[in-house]
Amino acid sequence: MSQALLAIENLTKSYDGHPALAGISLRVHEGELFGLLGPNGAGKTTFMSIVSCLMDASSGVAMLKGRRLSTRDIEVRRLIGLVPQELAIYNELTARENLRFFGELYGVKPPELDRRIDATLSAIGLADRQHDRAGTFSGGMKRRLNLGAALIHQPTLLLLDEPTTGVDPQSRNHIFDEVRRLNQTGVTIIYTSHYMEEVEALCSRIGIIDHGRLIACDTLDGLLRQLDGLIRLRVAQTPPTFRERLQHLPGVKLTERDGSLDLETADVKSLLTRLMALMIEMHVDLTSLEIQEPNLERVFLHLTGRALRD
Repeated sequence: MSQALLAIENLTKSYDGHPALAGISLRVHEGELFGLLGPNGAGKTTFMSIVSCLMDASSGVAMLKGRRLSTRDIEVRRLIGLVPQELAIYNELTARENLRFFGELYGVKPPELDRRIDATLSAIGLADRQHDRAGTFSGGMKRRLNLGAALIHQPTLLLLDEPTTGVDPQSRNHIFDEVRRLNQTGVTIIYTSHYMEEVEALCSRIGIIDHGRLIACDTLDGLLRQLDGLIRLRVAQTPPTFRERLQHLPGVKLTERDGSLDLETADVKSLLTRLMALMIEMHVDLTSLEIQEPNLERVFLHLTGRALRD
């Protein structure tokens, strides 16, 4: 396995005695595209603020490339690019002027800065609008420019906090393509989103935060193994012997609700084959069938609950 680029040990942060982070330990490896999920108020924003050096932890250690993350260390901050949830661009400046402004903040000098501006404008699909003011852009174009501003200094670690909020499908796909391209070039990325399908599609490993703690961290397949799949069926008539046969299928949990038979199993495909064979054998007529394979959203709700969060 690759080296841990970001190493976090027992990270805590409290506000007026109330813990926002309650001892998180985590490794993000070099070249990894790591997804971070959590309900509202779970501690994601505090975590991202500490990792981006916008805030210091109350206790614990966060190291990037062996260097301690701190709001006071300018050199370690140069290694990090942050795309915040709220847009951080200047509407009165053109796209090119925005990138120049952020590049100069990070100390990138001409002519290298001009080369990077040209490459970034091309990468985010705004080369043809580089001299237009950002205030004239659509929401998706602003999001892409927001991404470009975080890339201009070529960070080692890129933090993406809800980067596709409110964008059109074309801009979302463009952002996905750019995230994948950056990761393929070796940029380590932490990606947070409320869109589970984005994290499923992009991230090689996923962490879930709740109540300030890391409650799960695994590959997508590893997380999905925490839940069984579900086959829900209705039949025209349900002979008692049919129920008995279902109850004795290995690795299957049977429940009945509202006239349906629910079968939970770790292997949906195998059970479906056995179920169809049993129905043919017993001449049971199927009236409806629903299959629910485990997905990230179901795992997320299973771990964090279904109650609404403020």
